[in-house]
Amino acid sequence: MPTVVLRSFICCAAIFLALSALGQTTTATTASMPSPVSEAIRERVDHLRYEREHDARDHQVRGANIVAADGVARFYEADQFQPRWQDSTRLDQLIAAIADLQYDGLDPADYHVATLQSFRSDLRGGKSLAPADQADLELVATDAMMLALYHLYVGKVDPEKLSSQWNFSARPLDVEAGLDRFRKALAAGEIAESFERARPQHPWYQRGRERLKEYRALEAAGGWSPISAGPTLKTGESDPRVPALRYRLTVSKDLEGTLEAPTPPYDTLYDPALEAAVKRFQQRHGLTPDGAIGPGTLQALNVPVSTRIDQIRVNLERSRWVLHELHGNFVLVDVAGFYVSYFRDDEPVWTSKVIVGRPYRETPIFKSTITYVVFNPTWTIPPGILVKDKLPVIKRDPGYLQRNNIRVIDSSGREVNPRSVNWSRYGAGRLPPYQLRQDPGDDNALGLVKIMFPNSYSVYLHDTPSKSLFDKDERTFSSGCIRVQKAFELAELVLDDPTRWNQATMAEVVAAKAMKTVNLAKPVPVLLLYWTAQPTPDGQVLFRNDIYGRDPPTLAALNSEFTLPR
Repeated sequence: MPTVVLRSFICCAAIFLALSALGQTTTATTASMPSPVSEAIRERVDHLRYEREHDARDHQVRGANIVAADGVARFYEADQFQPRWQDSTRLDQLIAAIADLQYDGLDPADYHVATLQSFRSDLRGGKSLAPADQADLELVATDAMMLALYHLYVGKVDPEKLSSQWNFSARPLDVEAGLDRFRKALAAGEIAESFERARPQHPWYQRGRERLKEYRALEAAGGWSPISAGPTLKTGESDPRVPALRYRLTVSKDLEGTLEAPTPPYDTLYDPALEAAVKRFQQRHGLTPDGAIGPGTLQALNVPVSTRIDQIRVNLERSRWVLHELHGNFVLVDVAGFYVSYFRDDEPVWTSKVIVGRPYRETPIFKSTITYVVFNPTWTIPPGILVKDKLPVIKRDPGYLQRNNIRVIDSSGREVNPRSVNWSRYGAGRLPPYQLRQDPGDDNALGLVKIMFPNSYSVYLHDTPSKSLFDKDERTFSSGCIRVQKAFELAELVLDDPTRWNQATMAEVVAAKAMKTVNLAKPVPVLLLYWTAQPTPDGQVLFRNDIYGRDPPTLAALNSEFTLPR
């Protein structure tokens, strides 16, 4: 079954599994004679079934579309069409839980909150609803809860529609068990508990919710104003922009102090305390922490709070796709953050800077498993790099290959004199019938070690001779592979055999200048992810530039109306 169809089939059931730890068994009460409300519910469920089968229109109640129609119908059919939302307290809990979704980066309006509030208004003062209205409330409330729990459990946006590279596993689903648990949780009145259990059970996610709540409060209080342009500002200088800068950094908690707008007489001295706050801000935004207010830092300071809110929302959505996979020992590459980390027992124990693909040669986002390490690797130049990067150089400078220890190998495996080849004959429309292979050595493009994991993109982690590039703030210089600043430390971690493979023994192998492949005794999962906002344990958020322009389509999908694939 195609994945997108599978998602459609199990969409409504996915949320039920999130309730697996809820409540004790509650037996539904079945009346001997159907009540008027039950009959009204039956009519509406039959209507849902008819529409789904014949004209695929959404069933509307007071303007609310019943999105999870199949799930709603199955729930009431299995429950003999008994009403479950006659208790106004239960409805209050649902409305409160839906309102709280704003701190998950979701829009409460997607979950019929206005319609539910309208029903609640009708019920105030002990007023009863007519059977038809009660039946409408049943469908709207159940649909709202199902849809909200589904989005918390797996995300609102389908990542496969955003990228064909996506190969992360969907969360496990059990339709019948999920329906049963949903029924028990609703009968027990465990609305808020259901929402909480549907969320990813990971500290990252809870921290993200807390930071989003804080940033929404900042926005409600007016956010921050832009800092005026001007010359680069350094410690010890006086500048009329300093009061606004001090206030801006206090708002974002980079500078300790009372949150008060600057008033005269203004202190315009850029002092050491302010410099330290600027450095903290720069570190959080992936900038060189030099304490100077140059163009890059000024640009980051002037990003409005609404944009930062959207960044957090987008990354909370991404976390709903993958946090269930982040367990045990694994390697995580944050492509947008330019870092790789090794996690042991769910906690990062090591990290290193990385260089990733240029914007026109993006490092893909996917998962795999590290299976072996190669010391003193050779490098066979891929066709794309050969055509775009190497052939123009070779044509201009035939000695380039020899100087860089690159051999020309024919289809029989024999070495060919590069000066005997008419390189001008080859290009994008005609590849040369040779492999170009660089010998092991300090100048090899892969450095002295590469860490391999099967994938269709020919992407791997490797060392590099170009160490100076790690000093750059934005490190998009590769052709898609991931260059690791501390590659030998990562090799030691994934090999996980400190007696046989430590820094000293690896140095001995490298000194022999012969290629050596070492299989991992226990393969290690590797996840290539893309975070442009990350909550930290100290109550802050790390923001990164959207180097590949992936945030806008994710945000647009997050903000759009949700519909199930037909």
